[in-house]
Amino acid sequence: MRVIGADGEQVGILPVFEAIKLAKEKGLDLVEISPTAQPPVCRIQDYGKFLYEMGKKEKAAKKTQKNIVIKEVKFSINVDEHDFTTKKNHVLRFLAEGDKVKASLRFKGREMAHRNLGRDVLDRLIREISDKGQVEFAPRMEGNTMHAILIPKKEQVQAKPKAPKPPAPQAPPAQPAG
Repeated sequence: MRVIGADGEQVGILPVFEAIKLAKEKGLDLVEISPTAQPPVCRIQDYGKFLYEMGKKEKAAKKTQKNIVIKEVKFSINVDEHDFTTKKNHVLRFLAEGDKVKASLRFKGREMAHRNLGRDVLDRLIREISDKGQVEFAPRMEGNTMHAILIPKKEQVQAKPKAPKPPAPQAPPAQPAG
């Protein structure tokens, strides 16, 4: 295996027992860094410190990653105009916040014979929100439910609003002595 010393210098390619012996002489551990390389790469270092640094890297990676939230809005094929408008406004608000939206439509009983009516509802929704969002998955059937997934347009995504800071208190004007 290829061995890297405690201060980062290349020790060279050594048999396993010699690498372990070298690490024990320095009072450190032999840590396998890249097991898939040919030959495998090991470093002489403190294993506890290695685990601590790996934990710090994972925490930093979690801080920078964005959680994807999928909000769902349910429709029916005989949705009233006002209900449709309200749900469309919910979709627009979710997209403005940067969330994905799953627009689903459940067919009950004989409604399955009229899937085209459900598709019309979802197509209308897609048309009306086209300036704020785009389709990630076109409407499709899964069992008795038709759903589409909508995502915000790239230039539309804005950070969620934060609470405004209160103004700093101002000192009263000084009175002249007199």
